[in-house]
Amino acid sequence: MSFAMENLAPADRTLPAMLQIQCSRFAQRTLLVAGETRWRYADALRAAQSMGAALRAAGINAGDRVALMCGNRAEFLQTFLGCAWIGAITVPVNTAVRGAALRHILANSGARLLVAEAEGLAAWRALEGGASLALERIWRIDAPPEPGTEPFPPSGDIQAHEPADPAPAQPGDTLAILYTSGTTGLSKGVCCPHAQFYWWGHHTARLLELGDGEVLLTTLPLFHTNAMNAFFQALLTGSTLVVEKRFSATGFWPALARHQATVTYVLGAMVPILLSRPEAPHDRAHRVRIALAPGVPPRFHAQFSERFGMRLLDGYGSTETNFVIGLDAGQRPGSMGRVVPGFTARVADAHDEPVPPGTPGELLLRADQPFAFATGYFGMPDKTVEAWRNLWFHTGDRVVCDADGFFTFLDRLKDAIRRRGENISSYEVEQVLLSHPDVAVAAVFPVRSELAEDEVMAAIVLREGAAPDPVQLVRFCEQRMAYFAVPRYLEYMAALPSTENGKVQKFKLRERGTTPQTWDREAAGIQLKR
Repeated sequence: MSFAMENLAPADRTLPAMLQIQCSRFAQRTLLVAGETRWRYADALRAAQSMGAALRAAGINAGDRVALMCGNRAEFLQTFLGCAWIGAITVPVNTAVRGAALRHILANSGARLLVAEAEGLAAWRALEGGASLALERIWRIDAPPEPGTEPFPPSGDIQAHEPADPAPAQPGDTLAILYTSGTTGLSKGVCCPHAQFYWWGHHTARLLELGDGEVLLTTLPLFHTNAMNAFFQALLTGSTLVVEKRFSATGFWPALARHQATVTYVLGAMVPILLSRPEAPHDRAHRVRIALAPGVPPRFHAQFSERFGMRLLDGYGSTETNFVIGLDAGQRPGSMGRVVPGFTARVADAHDEPVPPGTPGELLLRADQPFAFATGYFGMPDKTVEAWRNLWFHTGDRVVCDADGFFTFLDRLKDAIRRRGENISSYEVEQVLLSHPDVAVAAVFPVRSELAEDEVMAAIVLREGAAPDPVQLVRFCEQRMAYFAVPRYLEYMAALPSTENGKVQKFKLRERGTTPQTWDREAAGIQLKR
């Protein structure tokens, strides 16, 4: 562990304190590369000070919320750091959010200022009843002038304002409100304190075995926890964070080589996309030794590592929690790993009582350190009490823990299916369907049958040009799963209802149920072998 990763004192676990401490150590090192922008650590500190002054001049005070609709560019972090410096709260908004979902976020957060690129401004203009929002000012980034908006403080001159003094900050003060995906209804604003981001960076850097002065490259959006966490990993270790605009299967490897990256970040869907590309010399023309890779299907781990020459670090965390469970490559394929020191996990039944090893249940979590988890849902006290009842955070994830302490994800609780006395993991059925060459996207969920119990239904988006016979697809499943888990109902759809960041909204599929277009295995007289 590098000297930069020494534990900070509790009072220093705030973003203004971290910036000042690390700037005193690494002032002339590069902290951020975003497009043509390069910030040294000293530049980042000045950006926080000058942006904080600009925000104060605009009437933004400690505790005020600033909504931010911005892609992966320096202005995102300039706003984030400036808000932190004066005690304001950043509300990063997914740039794809539109309509009622955007209005809910702006109304629920009570944001007084919106900072947005042209795309976000168009989404804001399209809102119905926008006048009832708390917004008082709109700052535009790289967008033409229009009534009611003001230009963003010049990104090329981060000393445009006299430096502001930092507001007094405590580790438990809210640094950002991150809105969940809303897969079961309205999205919830997760109140993330300063210390939570400190511990995110600390634990992830330790699990990635970050040394002093590494180069971290992310193609993931800054408005999500994963990429924001990468910024804190860099800050705490004296490293450089390279932020690419977006993920590109063709541009990923050249970017890693161009920036001499040593660490990168991939999600489950990215791995099969990269593996599907023809083998090429650039597959190993990079310096990356490890990638943070949560949610990558087990069957891809060895293939990815062997082809591209990097280890994969699996794990578990959520916006509300932290990096609580982790596992290095090759230890237990399919497992999320063991509990990270500093956290406690319990697999519990419906009454929050622990269940024996090998028994599925809900994953409950606690943190040893103060404010290592989120402090609740903004403006939703009922949802906060429900999630944090009995002093455990209830993840809503169904897992199993073996006798050696390794955790395996089974399903979301709301997606679990109970059929004729058997528990069925929709996740596991989906993984089988996705392994079929004709299936692009699959969502498995319960529907009620004539017997008043759950039946298994799969909504499927086919690959372009594919038209598999439903009987053939059922036989494919039959060979790869228990008979009772094979879907009874199949429906091919052009697209599935999803959130702005691509998560399928299964509650809409459950409410929709079967339709005249749904194929019924039993009605077709197809019998399964037992």
